[in-house]
Amino acid sequence: MRFERAGFAFDYPENWSVDVSDGAAMVTLSSPDGGFWTVSAHAPGGEPLRLAEAVARQMSREYADIDVESVTETVAGHELRGFDFNFYCLDLTNTAEVRVLGTPTAVYLVFCQAEDRDWERIGNVFAALKTSLINGIPPAVGV
Repeated sequence: MRFERAGFAFDYPENWSVDVSDGAAMVTLSSPDGGFWTVSAHAPGGEPLRLAEAVARQMSREYADIDVESVTETVAGHELRGFDFNFYCLDLTNTAEVRVLGTPTAVYLVFCQAEDRDWERIGNVFAALKTSLINGIPPAVGV
């Protein structure tokens, strides 16, 4: 399926549910198995990594025994920075990641999380969503 609203454009699996936040440029997709993927757009400028660091601080406050790893990856020709997280929630191991991308028109933050058994099945879907999102970002005029 194709999502094109709230300033975002990306493809997503038809059996995933979509929730668009009222009053914020944020979209959350939920898998039938309980994992979720969220993208939000923020005003351009500043240092995008600070948004990812804020997420890392919040995750560290919420989960006592969390492993946090700094990550840089290239997706569709764009460098994304962020963090990978491994932690326990309700006695289950979980994986999450946050990535940020600064463009001349917005700073995008992508966060996804799933219980590890689900992550094995949907980790590639999360990666495809991220790639589709980045490919759907309109090029900045005059850049």
